[in-house]
Amino acid sequence: MVVVLGMAILGAILGAITARKRKGSGADIAQYAAGYGIAFALLGLVLSLLLVRFVV
Repeated sequence: MVVVLGMAILGAILGAITARKRKGSGADIAQYAAGYGIAFALLGLVLSLLLVRFVV
């Protein structure tokens, strides 16, 4: 679960940075942060499941 939350936070930060570099408005930054956060959380979920399946 820690992996999923960590990846979601990392994704939100990267999304906000990406939108800010593209000179987006506040709504653009929020949308990029949410989109990247969801995508990275899903990636973290898959990684977490793989870790549990193959390591434990």
